[in-house]
Amino acid sequence: MTAAAEAVQSCLSLLQDCDSTPKLSQLHNLILKSGFKNNLLILTKFTSACSNLNALDYALRFLFSPDADCSVYDAFLFNTIIRPYAQSSDTKTRAVHYFKLMLDYGVTPDHFTFPFVLKACAGIGQLNLGMQVHGSVLKLGFDQDLHVSNTIIHMYFCCGREVELACKVFDGMPKADFVTWSAMIGGYARLGMSVEAVELFRKMQISRVRPDEVTMISVVSACTDLGSLEIGKWVELYIEKEEILRSVELCNALICMFSKLGDLDRALELFRSMNERTIESWTSVISAMANNGGGLEAISLFDEMKESGIAPDDIAFVGLLTACSHSGLVEEGRKWFDSMKRVYSIEPKIQHYGCMVDMLCRGGFVEEAYRFVKKMPIKANPIIWRTLITACQVHGKFRLGESIAEQLITSEPLNESNYVLISSIYVKMMCWEKNSLIREFMNKNGMRKVPGSTMIEIDN
Repeated sequence: MTAAAEAVQSCLSLLQDCDSTPKLSQLHNLILKSGFKNNLLILTKFTSACSNLNALDYALRFLFSPDADCSVYDAFLFNTIIRPYAQSSDTKTRAVHYFKLMLDYGVTPDHFTFPFVLKACAGIGQLNLGMQVHGSVLKLGFDQDLHVSNTIIHMYFCCGREVELACKVFDGMPKADFVTWSAMIGGYARLGMSVEAVELFRKMQISRVRPDEVTMISVVSACTDLGSLEIGKWVELYIEKEEILRSVELCNALICMFSKLGDLDRALELFRSMNERTIESWTSVISAMANNGGGLEAISLFDEMKESGIAPDDIAFVGLLTACSHSGLVEEGRKWFDSMKRVYSIEPKIQHYGCMVDMLCRGGFVEEAYRFVKKMPIKANPIIWRTLITACQVHGKFRLGESIAEQLITSEPLNESNYVLISSIYVKMMCWEKNSLIREFMNKNGMRKVPGSTMIEIDN
């Protein structure tokens, strides 16, 4: 090995072992003194070392300084820059920036570049840019690359309802792996196209492609959205039969599904069978009990969660306050709400204030609920005001309900439900003339009361 080669190898070894920013600075000086500032291999390794130490900006100042010879740069070096930016949640625009810079320097992207850039486009919702990148993929002949095609599908689903474009890519692929199917099924599920998601999962089975737990989370989510308990049970049996890894995330999805579809016993059974539980596991089962008449069970689970060493978050408190509301535990609800900020340093959100208003109204404390709303540090939303109006009807506070309804109509003049509420109050007050005027106004403007509906399942 020549002396020059040994010097390069020594520098690469030092960069490999670099574990601090002061060492980076020393190595930077070494690179300059050794005349390696145009050595592509060393520049790439230096950039990688900077990235590992969250000091990528340091490398970029070096790489794109006025005296740098950018003509030697290749796709591998730019990939080293683009990858960390594309993977971070708040720097994806910088990934796109350096991709454009790569093209400006006349560097041809490779099959590693495109997945990074496409993920960045997906993360920032840049459909037009994503389509341009797709065009470059076609131009350079990378459309047959499985990983590239998978990220194109992911990008189209993330950038809006571009389902047709995603399907066109999917249908044109010579071979699809479980990642491809998962991208399609997950995309359908996220867009609320749950029927299509379940149908595609059935096609995946026919194609004899074995799904992983990520795919099954999307399928379970689709079943939850469909409200189909029987299909949900079939999916769980499939998971057991195929011995698919029951990750914490998949178990959480199953608990959420069975909770929302009314099978609380199975949801609780799944929860108890978990070896590892996250805050999402606890909040799912607490909310399930709270929303389905198991208020005391939800409170007991909340206490159990704290005893297990898991600190409650804001979502857990929504479940807890809902449990207090549905179980008539007004005093307990007041104490828990007060403890949010005082004990747990959790700033109440509109959902927590809504739970408190609902709890006070259910308990008959309508005027207290009204005072509570007036003192809220954040503006009450229409749902809170409607909750108050309904409580005024139930508990005979008609004048207060009329006043609130009139204010709500002023702020939301096109919402027919506001007129229905004030009409109901006028009926309770026997103000027939006012009620007639409201009904005439609704008829004149094409407003009508939307009837309630219930969904049932027959033969799937």
